[in-house]
Amino acid sequence: MDSSRLLRTSAVALAAFGLLLAGCTDGSTAPPASASATTASTEDLKAYYGQRLAWRACGAPEFECATMRAPLDYAKPRGAQVKLAVSRIKATGPGKRIGSLLVNPGGPGGSAIGYLQGYAGVGYPAPVRARYDMVAIDPRGVARSEPVQCLDGPQMDAYTQVDQTPDDPGETERLATSFRNFAAGCAKRSGRILPHVSTVEAARDMDILRAVLGDARLTYVGASYGTFLGATYAELFPSRTGRLVLDGAMDPSLPTAELNRDQTAGFETAFRSFAADCVKQPDCPLGTESPARATALLRAFFDRLDADPIPAGEDRELGESLATTGVISAMYDESAWPQLREALTRAMGGEGSGLLALADSYYERESDGTYSNLMFANAAVNCLDQPPAFTTPKQVAAAVPSFEKASPLFGEGLAWASLSCAYWPAKATGSPHRIEAAGAPPIVVVGTTRDPATPYKWARSLAAQLASGTLLTYDGDGHTAYGRGSDCIDTAINAYLVDGTVPPTGKRCR
Repeated sequence: MDSSRLLRTSAVALAAFGLLLAGCTDGSTAPPASASATTASTEDLKAYYGQRLAWRACGAPEFECATMRAPLDYAKPRGAQVKLAVSRIKATGPGKRIGSLLVNPGGPGGSAIGYLQGYAGVGYPAPVRARYDMVAIDPRGVARSEPVQCLDGPQMDAYTQVDQTPDDPGETERLATSFRNFAAGCAKRSGRILPHVSTVEAARDMDILRAVLGDARLTYVGASYGTFLGATYAELFPSRTGRLVLDGAMDPSLPTAELNRDQTAGFETAFRSFAADCVKQPDCPLGTESPARATALLRAFFDRLDADPIPAGEDRELGESLATTGVISAMYDESAWPQLREALTRAMGGEGSGLLALADSYYERESDGTYSNLMFANAAVNCLDQPPAFTTPKQVAAAVPSFEKASPLFGEGLAWASLSCAYWPAKATGSPHRIEAAGAPPIVVVGTTRDPATPYKWARSLAAQLASGTLLTYDGDGHTAYGRGSDCIDTAINAYLVDGTVPPTGKRCR
């Protein structure tokens, strides 16, 4: 179970911080965020901003794809380059085209192109698709854009099964060794790009794309981790920021350990909501007494799996780590709750394939045993964006009680998952800081009250930090809110994107 700071919209989860560039930014100030982005001039970047994309047919009908160039290292823009994959679907009409709308589903590591072609380009509300070219760029290191690679399929299978609730020094060392081996695999296979996949660099890439597309300002919908990417863009380029929707917001001011602890509490909140619903259902495998009793029964089941994994088909088995990941996967979207009830019923009867399927979708494992690069890119970006939450197993052990207080069910495992960046081969270039983006036009921050992955308090905090932030609240379950069935949320965001109408202060939807 490696769930630490994997922040992506439910459409992805269930389908399967530097000195500003002199002359390239717009004169705003920000805390140091990326040591690789300190010494570029307008002339240095002119060729990138002036490039023309060669669009071609690709993938699904009506979508076009292209390749965009960017500096591998913004401190050395005349040096090596990185090739970034871009896709779009043109505005459908009726109505006059407004411009380009860039979308990002989060992660970090989620494929924005996969999200565009599989969902946003055809599933976003029609009034928005009518007026905007829908555009996506896979961030550097992700999917089609020179993906970070770390482990092969069998190695990744072994990695996801490592016990993340160690009971003795031997199990603790095996867990630490798995993190070391993961990091070493990334360094071996992706050493060129590994130091250059930070959120700051991805935001700078988005500004090149904005210019190449011919837009004076960036219009953007970012979900989950995508909110941090969007807020970082606004921090770097406030005068080039247009209408930004940050849905399922992160709080950039929090250190890693606190982010991970808050997320742990978010999954606990989501599970309690699931449990309250489950005990009312005739097929609930966790009893019909109370949510507290349901939690106790699942905790006891996890403990049994820790000692004795069960068969899960295809010569695979289900242990505590994969079972926990399967449950966490279903917390992203309440529509997955019936599937989780069935999977738990089967697992508690000795057959684990249902929970394993949920875990596989979370890790983006294919039926042939291969994995997407989601988890590799996720670690690479997270470990650059902030210093590690913990650097030694001893520090984790000391923090476990506070994580268990946040979540008796998930706390111990998520505390140990927070050790993963301790052995990372590329030094962190970012640090936690407030993002104000002074000078940017109104930015809409969306928070869901029982969001499992990005707790609601993060949305409140980010909206308060941003000089022009306004908070739109969805009182409900699941991860993110736009395009997930709330007419109230969709109408408010559509009006903002199409007409520039900012939701009133304090607006709540149910």
